[in-house]
Amino acid sequence: MAKQRTTRQLRPTTIRRYPTAAAGSVIITQGRTTVLCTASIADEVPRWMAGKDGAPPTRGWVTAEYAMLPGSTPDRKRRGSDSRGTEIQRLIARVLRAAVDLEKMPGVMITCDCDVLVADGGTRTASITGAFVALSQAIAVARQQGRITRSPIAGPVAAISVGIVDGRVCLDLDYALDSRAEVDLNVAMNHRGHFVEIQGTAEQGTFDRGQLDGMLDLAGTGIRKLMAVQRKVLRH
Repeated sequence: MAKQRTTRQLRPTTIRRYPTAAAGSVIITQGRTTVLCTASIADEVPRWMAGKDGAPPTRGWVTAEYAMLPGSTPDRKRRGSDSRGTEIQRLIARVLRAAVDLEKMPGVMITCDCDVLVADGGTRTASITGAFVALSQAIAVARQQGRITRSPIAGPVAAISVGIVDGRVCLDLDYALDSRAEVDLNVAMNHRGHFVEIQGTAEQGTFDRGQLDGMLDLAGTGIRKLMAVQRKVLRH
């Protein structure tokens, strides 16, 4: 951990617009971790959502894909999907769907692609935080194009990692901290402070209820700060 960062501070975090062909596109950096998040619009939904007897669908859909570029880690990562990537992209999609009212975007599907450029811990949580901004941009474009008449966004979502390292609760674990953590927790929340997803594992030993509460409280503090970064980007 850098000397200037305490165990209760986020890594330096930025989200900036990044021009691509997609309707929404940003790059999020947290410390060294860097993820390109894009959001693409399609006038279709999965087959299982199609209306009966040819009726138009009454809801839309938000999905996600996640990948780590081969050069994102010191040892080259082979291309192609794996079970870890599949689990992470399902997590990202679930959290993003918690931010929207799918009935307000009938027949429209938005796919958020999260491509990790540099991996130094917290790639899944950074992907969620950045993808929400890209999703919001894509929804704004869809409204301008008349594909969506009302904003389906209920409010922002963001995510952060917390853990216990050397007996102390720590926020926003980089790889060095994560590899030493006794407990590792990924937390996603909405703007009301409600939990969308909690993934936790005791890597070494166990943890008690008091430690869990401490981690969740610290995660909430970090997520509120991340949402302030999201708002700043979306205002401009």
